[in-house]
Amino acid sequence: MAEQQRIPTVVADGVHITYKVHGTKGGKGSATSALSRMISRRPAVGVREVHAVKGVSFASYRGEAIGLIGSNGSGKSTLLRAVAGLQVPSAGRIHTAGQPSLLGVNAALMADLTGERNVVLGGLAMGMSRREVRDVYEDIVEFSGINEKGDFISLPMRTYSSGMGARLRFSIAAAKKHDVLLIDEALSTGDAKFQARSKDRIAELREQAGTVFLVSHSNKAIVETCDRALWLEAGVLRMDGPAEEVVTAYEEFTAKPKPKPKPKAQAARA
Repeated sequence: MAEQQRIPTVVADGVHITYKVHGTKGGKGSATSALSRMISRRPAVGVREVHAVKGVSFASYRGEAIGLIGSNGSGKSTLLRAVAGLQVPSAGRIHTAGQPSLLGVNAALMADLTGERNVVLGGLAMGMSRREVRDVYEDIVEFSGINEKGDFISLPMRTYSSGMGARLRFSIAAAKKHDVLLIDEALSTGDAKFQARSKDRIAELREQAGTVFLVSHSNKAIVETCDRALWLEAGVLRMDGPAEEVVTAYEEFTAKPKPKPKPKAQAARA
């Protein structure tokens, strides 16, 4: 029996991503200082360049769920934004099949609109027709659990907790089939019941021939949800392989005692 053809969905080829962080020492006179720098062509004070992703290459395929793990600031979310087309690589290229969809818990919602209205607008933004949104509306609300303790779906989003907003956002995104769905920390919100529903939904998306990328600080969630993992550390891809093996290597790395900084020499007392 011939092996089933693997169809690539995302190919990253030697991707580097750098960006500048702006700031001024002391934070005083920023507007005046900025105008002075523009006139004199002097570089901005406190500007530093961050090399967030360094030469990362990988390929993903239909039906895969891939976890991204690594320490804080290792480049995981930056890489997701690049795959979604929201961050331009400084070098290298990213090729995608279809339209990647990024779901981040920090994405802004329209706070003054009701949850109901946000469901409609969210569905339309994903390319669904109004009829399709109507057909899945009740499923979205039920999946999110927003109305379990009251009629919150009819209230403005500004009355929601951050967890409620994240659950509704995931529920909207999960109502549609995606070629590539990028999830940034969404499974860390909500109770155990919602997290279980989310994992089941990710499994369904994979069965529908999609690819799911998941960033999570929960190694348990990565192992339970993903069959493959990418380990980024300081922007470098250190390991790519079966999720359980990669998570084990990462946990061994983080468990190693870090070298203590050498004490500064004390000045001799008079």
